[in-house]
Order: sequence, then structure tokens, then C-alpha cells
Amino acid sequence: MRPSTLLVALALIITTLPLHPAPKAELWSFWNLHDNTNTATMDHALWQRVLSENVKVDEDQINRVNYGALIEGQGRLSLQRYIEQQTSLDPRKYNRQEQLAYWINLYNALTVELVLGYPHKASIMRMGEKFLSIGPWNDKVANVAGEKLSLNDIEHRILRPIWRDHRIHFAVNCASIGCPNLTQEAYLAENIDAALSAAEQQYINHSRGVSFNKRGQLHLSSIFDWYVSDFADSDKALLTYLSKHHETLSNRLRDYDKPINYDYNWDLNSQNPR
Repeated sequence: MRPSTLLVALALIITTLPLHPAPKAELWSFWNLHDNTNTATMDHALWQRVLSENVKVDEDQINRVNYGALIEGQGRLSLQRYIEQQTSLDPRKYNRQEQLAYWINLYNALTVELVLGYPHKASIMRMGEKFLSIGPWNDKVANVAGEKLSLNDIEHRILRPIWRDHRIHFAVNCASIGCPNLTQEAYLAENIDAALSAAEQQYINHSRGVSFNKRGQLHLSSIFDWYVSDFADSDKALLTYLSKHHETLSNRLRDYDKPINYDYNWDLNSQNPR
């Protein structure tokens, strides 16, 4: 087979693979331990420094990351020190609120660090250790309490099954424009409930979460398709849920009875597009 023919064949294979197969929430029982008598807090100051210095709210209300500055400056050192600091802990020894903040912050920090390892890629979908990888979510990127973890492990085997909180989808960031924002504030146990609700409200009220086109067709983020069962048990119930949170489209969402279009922008959430 000629090289050009091989490249065409590989492109066809890649384009026919599912863009984002949604893993089920399946509990990894090893992590389902906590100590609610433990009042100790985890230190997220280094992660806060990275966020404060490198995440900018753009005019379109999408938070973008200065990956270039992180690679070239001291920010990456802070990021790596934070990841080392957090992965040296055993989160099972902490209370549930501390654990929740821990896993969300670690997921987001690992995602940023992962993107920095692919400085010429314009989408996280083009990153990953394997030749035909569509995204890096199954790559083992951390070792905590002696267990190797992927991003999928953290999101779908720890966060979703333990907390069963749909708002987690608005907090974990996949380094893409279509994703809920990487916040400028680290999640902390003391205010995480309010922070999750704020992230939920912000995304639903942004056009990449919910919008109508000029023909009156409803467009929703693919997150509401991939993980619909985390939000509602039917399309109608999903629209009812969204209507309760949308500040201007509540009635249109509640009364909508036509097909739903799902969209997602996988371009990198970078301040300097690659």
C-alpha cells in the first residue's frame, strides 16, 4: 500500500470512530472510603497560582488558558509541584468535601499538564499515547495511593459514581472551547457546593451550553447527550431541568417539542490558538 493510500485509510478509520464515547459511571470501590471526622484541609495554593496567572476570561465569556506562558515560564513548575503534592496524599483519609475538591482540582491540573506535553496540537482529541488515540482520557497520568489513574478513572470511576452529582460535568475541564470553563478559582471544600452551582448556571446560560438558531432549532452541548441520564430520564425532563436554570429561555425550553441538535467545539481553549 502506498503511503498516500495508507494515510487516507487511517483518516477514514479515525473519522468513523466515535468522537467521545461516554463511559458509564462504574464505581472503583478502592476509592469509596472517607473519614468525616478528619477536619484537615488540603493545600491548593499552587493550583490557585497557576489559575490566577494563566486563565483569562475572554469577551465571549469563555475562559482561555495561556499554555504558551506555562511552557516558557515558572508556571509549569508550580503546576508540576502541585500535582506532585496532591498525588503524594491519600484522599481516602479525608472527609467527603475535601475529597470532592481534591479530585476536581487534580483532574483539571492533570489535563493542563497533559496539554503542555503536546505543544503543537490544536485539540485534545489529537493527543494521546497510542497511535490511533482519540484523546488522552485512558492514558495513565497519575499515581495516587499506589494506584495508576487515568482521567477517565477520576471522572467516571470516582467522581460520578461516588458523588452522583450532575454538576461535576460543569467542573471538570477537557481543555476545549465547548467544555465548561476552567475556573479562575481552585475548588475548595468550604465553598464547593456554591462553586458547582455557579458553574452549572454559567454554562447553561452560555450559548455553547444552550441556544436557539435563527430557525428556532434548539442546540445543546453534547454533554447533555453523552450524559443525559445524569441530568434527566428523558429529553422532556432534560428540557425541564434546563428551563429551571436558564435566565432568559425558560419558557422556550419548557415548551420545545422538536428535535434537539447537539454540538461541541473541540478546539483547544488556548489564549493563543495553535
